[in-house]
Amino acid sequence: METPDIDFKELWASQNTEQPNLADLLQRVDRYKKSRRRHTVLANLSLSITAAFILFVWYYYQPQLVTTKVGIVFIIAAIALYIIAINKSRSLFRQADESNNNQQYLNNLLEIKAKQQFIETTVLNSYFALLSFGIALYMYEYASHMTMVGAAVTYGITGIWILLNWFYLRPLQIRKQQARLNGLIDKLKSMQDQLNQE
Repeated sequence: METPDIDFKELWASQNTEQPNLADLLQRVDRYKKSRRRHTVLANLSLSITAAFILFVWYYYQPQLVTTKVGIVFIIAAIALYIIAINKSRSLFRQADESNNNQQYLNNLLEIKAKQQFIETTVLNSYFALLSFGIALYMYEYASHMTMVGAAVTYGITGIWILLNWFYLRPLQIRKQQARLNGLIDKLKSMQDQLNQE
């Protein structure tokens, strides 16, 4: 019995392998960029409205204690810090353009990732510290007019809300954003590696 000659190179080359679709990947990156832009606009809008409301409360109700005024300044500073940081990252999204070559596009995404990590760590830590300190100072004047139990409950509920945001909601959001961006970067890297091997 004679075995037929098999050309393994030809057999290997004729395989139907699923090549990563560059257009699909670029669409996914574009959707991610639009999502981040939308997030930035909504954050700017909601934080600006919050800051305006806080300033209105300061003007209209004329707090008596210096601690209340200092608390408001800390809260406004926290909001301004976060708005400035997220708006600085907008230029990176404009630089990440599909017309760039793959390496430039990948480098832009890596810059976005580094900026996002900076915002998620340094900026958010500063934001939460300033905000928490500002809220604690702001509440002092009003809590001083309450009973001891009322003040303890008020500070307790506020503290629990801040801790829930700090230890649960913030890390959850950070993991979600990092996973999404890391997935896009990994796919772009693997596509680039495949193109370099050809």
